[in-house]
Amino acid sequence: MITPAQMRAGRALLGWSQQQLAAAAKIGLASVNNYERGASDPRLSTLREARDAMAKAGVIFIEPAGGEGEGAKLASPSPVKSEGARMAKPDVP
Repeated sequence: MITPAQMRAGRALLGWSQQQLAAAAKIGLASVNNYERGASDPRLSTLREARDAMAKAGVIFIEPAGGEGEGAKLASPSPVKSEGARMAKPDVP
């Protein structure tokens, strides 16, 4: 599953706010905020939804291996719209 640092990194790569991630993943904003701050451990299904939403937008999560830590990166080639802009951010009410 993803760590709080990977969640922050994934959002940063996409240019998403916590609110935008919550909307894209259909999870609570408090869940995103609390997990990133280390204040709670959400359900695995909540983390799965967050991971899947960012993965769908083009983030690849890197598991620790070979003495290196976890991370996140954009898929290559990075997902872009035809006009060259990064993928649209999810609508936030």
